[in-house]
Amino acid sequence: MDNLSLSEIKKFLDEKYEIYNRPEFVENDPISIPHSFNSKEDIEISAFITSCIAWGQRKSIVKNAYYFMKLMDNSPYDFVINHSDEDLRVLDKAVHRTFNGEDLKYFVNSLKNIYLNYGGLENLFCGYDDLKDALINFYKIFFDKKEVKLRTRRHVSNVESGSAAKRLNMFLRWMVRNDGRGVDLGIWKNIPPAKLYIPLDVHSGRISRMLGILKRTQNDWKAVEELTNILRFFDPEDPVKYDFSLFGLGVNEKF
Repeated sequence: MDNLSLSEIKKFLDEKYEIYNRPEFVENDPISIPHSFNSKEDIEISAFITSCIAWGQRKSIVKNAYYFMKLMDNSPYDFVINHSDEDLRVLDKAVHRTFNGEDLKYFVNSLKNIYLNYGGLENLFCGYDDLKDALINFYKIFFDKKEVKLRTRRHVSNVESGSAAKRLNMFLRWMVRNDGRGVDLGIWKNIPPAKLYIPLDVHSGRISRMLGILKRTQNDWKAVEELTNILRFFDPEDPVKYDFSLFGLGVNEKF
């Protein structure tokens, strides 16, 4: 489909955005977990943990993320801030693919450090001209404990090493975008959607290459920048809205 003009591709993706950015999308998607909470802190903590385990079958992701929240008494912020060492033992039951209780314990302790010493998750991403720099800084703060194991580090992407950081960019999309359509939560008001990067995965990457708007063959950070720049040309204020179009095409249509 390389023969399509950019204006034709934009029109096509705008049409698909209208189809896939609907509340019905929430029910069977990992974003349903943060949608089940009301307070800002519960929403962002549940969203962060859920996004970090968001690989594999969506049904398993949703099931296990809900279970993780249950282990934290369905009050993730209270658990993060007020847990004792004894409380942490219940997290040994947490498993999603290679992510386990040891990893979740580290996440809980690191999140406690972020809320007590940095003013919360949102603060770590504010004030940057380029969210790439925020992602780099976040990784360093999240893993500032010397005892963190390599296996735990693998569950949070390191942009500095070239990772596409699909799950972190998806988390930021959930937190920042607020288009009033009932899918993205949009509870962070201090970061403009214009700064977001596309959550690039195998589906959105494949469709983007078929459309001719992504030339790079690897799904890495350079590909994220290349594709996001095109999407910013399509919509400078809200480029990542096209994640709905590209992902929807890749998962739901024989395209």
